[in-house]
Amino acid sequence: MSPRKFSKPHRIRFAECDPAGIVFYPQYFVMFNNLLEAWIDSLIPEGFAGYIGKHRFGLPTVRLEADFRAISRMGDDVELTLEVARLGGKSLTLALSCVGADGEVRMSVTQVVVSTSLETHRAIDIPDILRRALTADAVNG
Repeated sequence: MSPRKFSKPHRIRFAECDPAGIVFYPQYFVMFNNLLEAWIDSLIPEGFAGYIGKHRFGLPTVRLEADFRAISRMGDDVELTLEVARLGGKSLTLALSCVGADGEVRMSVTQVVVSTSLETHRAIDIPDILRRALTADAVNG
Protein backbone atom coordinates (compact mmCIF):
# COMPACT_ATOMS: atom_id res chain seq x y z
CA MET A 1 0.00 0.00 0.00
CA SER A 2 1.17 3.50 -0.76
CA PRO A 3 2.28 5.61 2.21
CA ARG A 4 -0.30 8.13 1.03
CA LYS A 5 -3.19 5.71 1.67
CA PHE A 6 -4.07 4.12 4.99
CA SER A 7 -7.06 2.27 6.34
CA LYS A 8 -8.04 0.52 9.50
CA PRO A 9 -11.07 -1.49 10.58
CA HIS A 10 -13.08 -0.06 13.45
CA ARG A 11 -16.05 -1.29 15.47
CA ILE A 12 -18.42 1.46 16.59
CA ARG A 13 -18.37 1.56 20.39
CA PHE A 14 -21.02 2.50 22.96
CA ALA A 15 -18.93 5.53 24.04
CA GLU A 16 -19.09 6.90 20.48
CA CYS A 17 -22.90 6.92 20.38
CA ASP A 18 -25.62 9.31 21.53
CA PRO A 19 -28.81 8.27 23.38
CA ALA A 20 -30.40 7.41 20.02
CA GLY A 21 -27.74 4.69 19.59
CA ILE A 22 -26.02 6.29 16.60
CA VAL A 23 -22.57 7.85 16.35
CA PHE A 24 -22.58 11.30 17.92
CA TYR A 25 -21.12 13.34 15.07
CA PRO A 26 -18.05 14.82 16.91
CA GLN A 27 -16.92 11.26 17.62
CA TYR A 28 -16.11 10.83 13.92
CA PHE A 29 -13.46 13.53 14.35
CA VAL A 30 -11.99 11.61 17.29
CA MET A 31 -11.96 8.43 15.18
CA PHE A 32 -10.24 10.26 12.32
CA ASN A 33 -7.67 11.82 14.64
CA ASN A 34 -6.87 8.34 15.99
CA LEU A 35 -6.57 7.15 12.38
CA LEU A 36 -4.15 10.00 11.58
CA GLU A 37 -2.02 9.05 14.60
CA ALA A 38 -1.98 5.36 13.54
CA TRP A 39 -1.02 6.45 10.00
CA ILE A 40 1.93 8.53 11.26
CA ASP A 41 2.89 5.59 13.52
CA SER A 42 3.10 3.45 10.37
CA LEU A 43 5.19 6.02 8.48
CA ILE A 44 8.00 7.04 10.81
CA PRO A 45 10.03 5.02 13.32
CA GLU A 46 9.29 7.29 16.29
CA GLY A 47 5.59 7.31 15.46
CA PHE A 48 3.22 10.14 16.23
CA ALA A 49 4.41 10.43 19.84
CA GLY A 50 7.99 10.97 18.62
CA TYR A 51 6.87 13.38 15.91
CA ILE A 52 5.20 15.53 18.57
CA GLY A 53 7.36 14.87 21.65
CA LYS A 54 10.87 14.26 20.32
CA HIS A 55 10.88 16.29 17.11
CA ARG A 56 8.47 18.98 18.40
CA PHE A 57 6.43 19.12 15.19
CA GLY A 58 2.68 19.57 15.09
CA LEU A 59 -0.08 18.86 12.56
CA PRO A 60 -3.02 21.00 13.64
CA THR A 61 -6.19 21.10 11.60
CA VAL A 62 -6.83 24.40 9.83
CA ARG A 63 -9.83 23.38 7.72
CA LEU A 64 -12.54 20.70 7.87
CA GLU A 65 -15.36 19.98 5.46
CA ALA A 66 -17.64 17.13 6.46
CA ASP A 67 -20.47 15.23 4.78
CA PHE A 68 -22.71 13.01 6.89
CA ARG A 69 -24.38 10.54 4.55
CA ALA A 70 -25.69 7.64 6.62
CA ILE A 71 -25.83 6.68 10.27
CA SER A 72 -23.51 4.28 12.07
CA ARG A 73 -24.79 2.32 15.05
CA MET A 74 -23.08 0.74 18.02
CA GLY A 75 -21.57 -2.58 16.96
CA ASP A 76 -21.24 -1.67 13.27
CA ASP A 77 -17.98 -2.72 11.67
CA VAL A 78 -16.64 0.06 9.48
CA GLU A 79 -13.43 0.86 7.62
CA LEU A 80 -11.77 4.18 8.34
CA THR A 81 -9.68 5.41 5.43
CA LEU A 82 -7.21 8.22 4.92
CA GLU A 83 -5.69 9.36 1.64
CA VAL A 84 -3.35 12.25 0.97
CA ALA A 85 -5.22 14.29 -1.64
CA ARG A 86 -2.55 17.00 -1.77
CA LEU A 87 0.99 17.23 -0.45
CA GLY A 88 1.87 20.91 -0.25
CA GLY A 89 4.89 22.77 1.03
CA LYS A 90 3.55 23.35 4.54
CA SER A 91 0.23 21.49 4.51
CA LEU A 92 -1.46 18.21 3.70
CA THR A 93 -4.99 17.85 2.39
CA LEU A 94 -6.48 14.58 3.57
CA ALA A 95 -9.55 12.73 2.31
CA LEU A 96 -11.00 10.66 5.15
CA SER A 97 -14.01 8.39 5.18
CA CYS A 98 -15.98 5.95 7.28
CA VAL A 99 -17.36 3.13 5.13
CA GLY A 100 -19.75 0.43 6.31
CA ALA A 101 -19.21 -3.27 5.71
CA ASP A 102 -21.81 -2.94 2.93
CA GLY A 103 -19.59 -0.40 1.12
CA GLU A 104 -21.82 2.56 1.97
CA VAL A 105 -19.98 5.76 2.84
CA ARG A 106 -21.31 6.83 6.22
CA MET A 107 -19.28 10.00 6.62
CA SER A 108 -16.47 11.72 4.74
CA VAL A 109 -14.16 14.61 5.52
CA THR A 110 -11.73 16.78 3.67
CA GLN A 111 -9.19 17.95 6.23
CA VAL A 112 -6.28 20.33 5.83
CA VAL A 113 -3.50 20.02 8.39
CA VAL A 114 -0.55 22.38 8.53
CA SER A 115 2.94 21.48 9.67
CA THR A 116 4.06 23.56 12.64
CA SER A 117 6.94 23.97 15.04
CA LEU A 118 5.80 23.31 18.59
CA GLU A 119 8.50 25.73 19.75
CA THR A 120 7.26 28.74 17.74
CA HIS A 121 3.69 27.58 16.92
CA ARG A 122 4.21 28.85 13.40
CA ALA A 123 3.79 27.04 10.11
CA ILE A 124 6.91 25.35 8.78
CA ASP A 125 7.80 23.33 5.71
CA ILE A 126 6.72 19.71 6.06
CA PRO A 127 9.68 18.15 7.90
CA ASP A 128 11.98 15.86 5.92
CA ILE A 129 11.15 12.88 8.13
CA LEU A 130 7.51 13.07 7.05
CA ARG A 131 8.05 14.21 3.46
CA ARG A 132 10.53 11.38 2.82
CA ALA A 133 8.05 8.84 4.20
CA LEU A 134 5.27 10.23 1.99
CA THR A 135 7.39 10.22 -1.16
CA ALA A 136 9.05 6.82 -0.53
CA ASP A 137 6.79 5.05 -3.04
CA ALA A 138 7.73 7.56 -5.76
CA VAL A 139 11.45 7.06 -5.03
CA ASN A 140 11.27 3.28 -4.65
CA GLY A 141 8.54 2.69 -7.25
